[in-house]
Amino acid sequence: MIRNGISLIFLLVLSISSKAQLSEALTFSERSYDFGRIKEVDGPVIHEFGFINNGGDTVQISNVKASCGCTTPAWTRQPVPPGQSGIIQAQYNPKNRPGAFNKNLTVTLKSSTEPVRLFIKGYVEPVPKSVEEEFPAQIGAIRTKYRAFNFGKIKVTKDPVVKEFDLVNASDSMVIFSDSIAKPSHITVQYAPQLLKPKQRGKIILTYDASALNELGFRNDNVTLYSSEAGDVSIKSYSVYATLEEYFPPMSQEELERAPKLSMTKTVHDFGKVKNMGKLKTTFNLFNSGKTPLSIRYLKPNCSCVITDLDNDVIPAGESVRLDVIFDPNGRRGNQQKSVAIFSNDPRSSAQRVTIKAYVESDKDI
Repeated sequence: MIRNGISLIFLLVLSISSKAQLSEALTFSERSYDFGRIKEVDGPVIHEFGFINNGGDTVQISNVKASCGCTTPAWTRQPVPPGQSGIIQAQYNPKNRPGAFNKNLTVTLKSSTEPVRLFIKGYVEPVPKSVEEEFPAQIGAIRTKYRAFNFGKIKVTKDPVVKEFDLVNASDSMVIFSDSIAKPSHITVQYAPQLLKPKQRGKIILTYDASALNELGFRNDNVTLYSSEAGDVSIKSYSVYATLEEYFPPMSQEELERAPKLSMTKTVHDFGKVKNMGKLKTTFNLFNSGKTPLSIRYLKPNCSCVITDLDNDVIPAGESVRLDVIFDPNGRRGNQQKSVAIFSNDPRSSAQRVTIKAYVESDKDI
């Protein structure tokens, strides 16, 4: 009985080994191919991986699966006897896929447990964009990518942040930017160059000094530029977006464990259905679960209909304070969702948020 069991295991191992060897019997001319730089405008590219069956048994490909819908496989469908050859074809479609690519094909053989993997890679050069496509936002002769200049997140340090934004003079006339610029004091503007010849590209260089502001969170400013063009288009107004965050130097794990930590038992309050008169108030408890004092730097409601009242802006370790959030529904209708951003010296999560909800009934609902 034991001998029979051992024989069965031996035959099973031998069978698995022979099936795995089927895939190893295929000798490929290569298993990876680099298309190099290809142009999106030229359409799909094709490469064929050739193979020879150097084993003692006939093999047949049952399936070839690509790792992406951008790659279409084809292969020799009929059985390949020993000593004969076949191909596996990879067609890559670069449409709307600019940049580097790296894809693979998984080849499955009948009577084999081991798949074969083939790889293709390359770099797609995108279809050149027209000026209108590249710079869709237009004011007069000047085209930019957007009607706003977005700085993204800015850490509030002593060092101003400088960012360049591309533009082009899309007209057949020269455009000169004026030295006169309407802007807030924490933003400076430069042109490179200040005089743009017809069809010439340039840059607007903005410098954002967040340290000049006693503020954190999202901020929207406006800059107005003036050009030599005639009429209203000589006045060009753009928004400047930035989200200001407190800067924390790198900290060790020990320093993080000693740092303050802002915790809240609840972050959302729903007033339910309310009338459009009379102010509503709810309270959030802000708890310092850290080991050093927590400082509430800034409270920023996202609506003028919300005001806040904080017991104390410094919370000792292990203690809490009350944050009253007051919502004025007057003049509002339907579903309302407002929030208050809380900025603190918690290095793990310096910006947190509490949210209030309400359904303000109209006269018809009452």
